[in-house]
Amino acid sequence: MALHFVTDAAGSARPGETVVLEGAEAHHAAAVRRVRVDEAVTLGDGRGAWLSGTVVAATPKRVDVRVTAREERPGSAPRFVLVQALAKGDRDELAVQAATELGVDAIVPWQAARSVSRWDAKAEKGLARWRTIVREAAKQAHRAWIPEVETLARTADLVRRAGTSTVLVLEPSASARLTEVTPPADRDVVLVVGPEGGIAPEELEALQKAGAHLVRLGDTVLRTSTAGAAAISVLSAAHGRW
Repeated sequence: MALHFVTDAAGSARPGETVVLEGAEAHHAAAVRRVRVDEAVTLGDGRGAWLSGTVVAATPKRVDVRVTAREERPGSAPRFVLVQALAKGDRDELAVQAATELGVDAIVPWQAARSVSRWDAKAEKGLARWRTIVREAAKQAHRAWIPEVETLARTADLVRRAGTSTVLVLEPSASARLTEVTPPADRDVVLVVGPEGGIAPEELEALQKAGAHLVRLGDTVLRTSTAGAAAISVLSAAHGRW
C-alpha cells in the first residue's frame, strides 16, 4: 500500500502538476518513511481531496510528487461524533487515536463532572495535542477526511446538542443495547463516553431530559479508552461503512 501524506496543496492540485512537501511533512516522508524517487504515494488535504502520485525528488527538507490521478471523496452521512470525557494518564488520547482510525468524523473533548483530568487552565494545549494525535492517526489510516476536534465542552453544551443530533450516552446500567437503536440518517450520531468514574447521575438526568438515549455495550463494562472505539465499530457495521 502506498504511503499517505497530508498537505493543503493537495486541495487544488491536478494530474500532471507537482505537489511539494516541505517542513515536518517532508522530513517525515524522506527521513522517517524513507520514500524514494519513482515510489507511488497518495496525498490528501484532509478535506476530501485524494491524489495518487509518484515521487520525483526526495530530500529531508523537500519532497516533490507528480500527481497522476485525483478524486474527491465525500464526507460521511450521518456523521459519527465522539464526545470523549477527559481521563487521567493517556486513556483519553488512546480513545481519540482509536476512534480516528476507526472512522469517527468529529471529536469533542468533554470536561465531565467526574473527570480527574482538568483542562481549565490548559485547554488550548490539550486541544493542540488531540489535534496532532488525530492528524497522525488519520494519515496512518489513509483517511481522506481528518476529523475535526472541537473546543472543550461542558455538560450544558451536550444538553443543547441533544436538540439537533441523535445523542447516545454509553452507560453500563442502561436497559437498551446500542444494537437496538437505529439513528436517523439525517442527523449527527453523537456518542458520549464518560470518564473513569462514570457519568454523574445529574449529568445522565440532564441528558435524558434533553432527549439523549442511554445505551449499553453488552454485559461488560469497558474502559473509557475502549468504549468509544467499540461503539463506532458497531455503528459502522450497522450503517454499511464496513
